[in-house]
Amino acid sequence: MSRARVARRIAAGAAYGGGSIGLIGVAAVGVLLAEAQLAKRTVYGAPAPLPPVADGLYGRAFGTEDPLRLALLGDSTAAGQGVRRTGQTPGALLASGLAAVAERPVVLRNVALSGARSDDLERQVSLLLAQPLGPPDVCVIMIGANDVTHRLAPTESVRLLASAVRRLRTAGAEVVVGTCPDLGTIEPVYQPLRWLARRASRQLAAAQTIVVVEQGGRTVSLGDLLGPEFAANPREMFGIDSFHPSAEGYATAAMAILPTLCAALGVWPETDRLEPARHENMLPVAKAAAEAASEAGTEVTAARAPWALLKHRRRRRLPAAETPTPAPEDAQA
Repeated sequence: MSRARVARRIAAGAAYGGGSIGLIGVAAVGVLLAEAQLAKRTVYGAPAPLPPVADGLYGRAFGTEDPLRLALLGDSTAAGQGVRRTGQTPGALLASGLAAVAERPVVLRNVALSGARSDDLERQVSLLLAQPLGPPDVCVIMIGANDVTHRLAPTESVRLLASAVRRLRTAGAEVVVGTCPDLGTIEPVYQPLRWLARRASRQLAAAQTIVVVEQGGRTVSLGDLLGPEFAANPREMFGIDSFHPSAEGYATAAMAILPTLCAALGVWPETDRLEPARHENMLPVAKAAAEAASEAGTEVTAARAPWALLKHRRRRRLPAAETPTPAPEDAQA
C-alpha cells in the first residue's frame, strides 16, 4: 500500500473515530520490543540537560511596542532539551530570526514539555489561550516522536493534533507544525528496529500533514531529523544522549522552519508562487504529504481543496540568538 494511502487511512480513521490502524505487523512486535529495550539503554545512558527557559522579548533593536507573539508547543525537541544555553534553543533561534525578518520585536512563550505526546497538546493549548493578551500570532508545534516510541495509536495521535490546530486556528493564530522526525536516523537504533521506526515515523508524519493542512495550518517535514546533515554528521547534529539534537542540530531545525513561520505571517520575501525548477508542485493533499515525509525541510500548505502546495523554500543563515528580556506584559505583572 502506498504511503499516501496509508496516511489518508490514518487521517480518515482519526476524523471518523476509527480504531487504531497498525503501522507494524504483529510478527514484528517481539523483535521490535527487544530492539527497543536495547536502544533505550544506549540512548539514555548519558542524560541530556534540561531545556533552558527561553521565554521573553527578542528583537530589542526594533523597540518594545506592538511585538509579534510566538508560541512553541510540543515535546522535548520544541522545548530545546539537549543544549545548555538559551540562545541554542529552537524557540530563541526562531524568535530572533522572526524579529530580524519582520523587523519587529517578538515575544516568545514556550509551553512544550519534555516527554510529551500528542495527548498533552490540549493542556498546552489551554495554557496559551488562557493568557490575558489573547492567542499568539503564530504557533510552532513539534510533536510525534514520543507517540511512536510509546505506541500511541496513530489515529489517536493525529486526532489530538488536529484538535489542537483547530482550537488555535479558531482563536486566530497561524499554525506551523514540524512533523514527526524520522526515528530511523537515531544512531543507537539498529536493524530491524531502524527500518520499523523509519516506516512508522514517516507514515505518522504524512498523516499529520493531512490533518494539519485540512485545519488551515502549514507543515514542515522534519524528515531525517531536519535534513541530510543529520545522516552525514550524526556526531555533530545529535546531543550528548544521541537522541536529542545538539546546538548545531537545533540551528538546522530552526533554519528549516523559519521560512514557513515567516510566510504564515506574510513577512517572508518569497511568495507562494510555485517554482518548478525547485521541484515545487500542486498535488492532492495525501500525495503532497507522502512526498514531504520523504524529503526533509519540505513545506505543505493548503490550496484549493483537495489540493495542497508542495514548497521548498530557500533557507537563509540565522542571526545569532539574543538573550531574552522580560516581555512587556511580564514587566507589568
